[in-house]
Amino acid sequence: MVDKEELEKIKRKKEEWEVNQRQKLLTKFPERKKDFKTSSGIEIKEIYTPYDISDIDYLEKIGFPGEYPYTRGVQPTMYRGKFWTMRQYAGFGTAEESNKRFKYLLSQGQTGLSVAFDLPTQIGYDSDHPMAEGEVGKVGVAIDSLYDMEILFDGIPLDKVSTSMTINAPAAILLAMYIAVAEKQGVTPDKLNGTIQNDILKEYVARGTYIFPTGPSMRLITNIFEYCSKYVPKWNTISISGYHIREAGATAVQEVAFTLANGIAYVEAAIKAGLDVDEFAPRLSFFFNAHNDLFEEVAKFRAARRMWAKIMKERFNAKDPRSMMMRFHTQTAGSTLTAQQPDNNIVRVTIQALAAVLGGTQSLHTNSRDEALALPTEDSARIALRTQQIIAYESGACETPDPLAGSYYVEKLTDEIEKRAFEYIKKIDELGGAARAIDLGYIQKEIQESAYRYQKEIESGERVIVGLNKFQIEEEPPKGLLKVDPAVEELQKQKIAKVKEMRNNASVKKTLEALKKAAEGDDNLMPWILDAVREYATLGEITDVLRSVFGEYQQQIIL
Repeated sequence: MVDKEELEKIKRKKEEWEVNQRQKLLTKFPERKKDFKTSSGIEIKEIYTPYDISDIDYLEKIGFPGEYPYTRGVQPTMYRGKFWTMRQYAGFGTAEESNKRFKYLLSQGQTGLSVAFDLPTQIGYDSDHPMAEGEVGKVGVAIDSLYDMEILFDGIPLDKVSTSMTINAPAAILLAMYIAVAEKQGVTPDKLNGTIQNDILKEYVARGTYIFPTGPSMRLITNIFEYCSKYVPKWNTISISGYHIREAGATAVQEVAFTLANGIAYVEAAIKAGLDVDEFAPRLSFFFNAHNDLFEEVAKFRAARRMWAKIMKERFNAKDPRSMMMRFHTQTAGSTLTAQQPDNNIVRVTIQALAAVLGGTQSLHTNSRDEALALPTEDSARIALRTQQIIAYESGACETPDPLAGSYYVEKLTDEIEKRAFEYIKKIDELGGAARAIDLGYIQKEIQESAYRYQKEIESGERVIVGLNKFQIEEEPPKGLLKVDPAVEELQKQKIAKVKEMRNNASVKKTLEALKKAAEGDDNLMPWILDAVREYATLGEITDVLRSVFGEYQQQIIL
């Protein structure tokens, strides 16, 4: 990027500065710590110059927004044309309560919905199942049947909003319910816009809401790819998630590496199932964490985009440029929120959201200040949404694509993250791919070790968390937190009983038997699941049919 003669001059000048300026000052005022490193352990030098990025070919590595390798973003104009989709992850208690919150957020300027499901829904149990006791409606909305889904989206035109659903093991069932609700609104599947997370591999290593073994799980995922490519073409069929990998304790480098390794596994599975890469790859999307280290996070997003473009072009011979574009949703880091001095979380979230915007996200959720204590109140959710709006309309960060491009520090970090992440991917390939690396416990162990190091740094004071291990104050117990009414569980049980009374149970039995037969063969299961959903078969009934055929995944203990 700079000619050799100029680079030599810069190198000599830096050496002079090191002796005459820096070292002279250090004798009087030592630096505040011995080592400066990013959260991934990448050394941060005292200063960066063109010499540090002299080996970067601009057109090959950086390029222009909207063009391969997409380092600078997937759109030519980025936010000069349209802001990212502003989503707030919401859902609690009953479908009625969550519907009110959705309408409130939309009235405040939110531009997309993001649905949180309760734990029983996430692992395929109805609210009246013994395993659901005490968990109904606690961490998200309880959805037991199409009846609940109809209530959840009552008065919300599904051809006008984009909906993201954080659901994995039973993703096919929840997607079928969404399609069926749209049909009842008179909206055809080809008009639907949104995303299902549908990323089961990260559940085995980082989150734990799995149901079926890896083989049947991958079958369900590729069934969704195939079905949506034909009938729901605007739908993002998977959100390959680094978010939960990071929340489990991974570094920024590991988040990129393990997420992309999972992405490779999904692409390979789809191709093995007979799909053409350019048929399904344009609808793949990703989901990343925005953590505290502003510059490392920006570099992480840029590196991930460049890596995915290269993987799709060189490894999978994708021809459609859309197959090479990494489009991603970002959520600020829940694991960084503190119960102590919760207002500090507003500042943390602002920095993290800014990193996502500077890194070129397509969609963003900002956590609320009180989420370390409880589900967010309406006031907290509004502040979190206003954070995005202030960045969008007031900060100036959106006026030009990739404004940190060319920064000696950011470009060097982008290169270093890419290099280290590809080294991880090479190791995972050698082990036999992501699924095999998970079965061997390799990925889990790497994350556990990183999480342990991070926690030790906090406990020793080496890593300062303001308000937690430094700058503490005496605080009164928090007030006004949102609490889910325990009566929600009983209400959901009553709703299930009502649904079973009003539906045609003979038709339900027939569709479930047909689904079981299809699961025992090799049919695409989406049409059969849709048939069952339309007859008001419950989530638990459908999942139990699949459990009877597929069995359940048994997690390994990794020491």
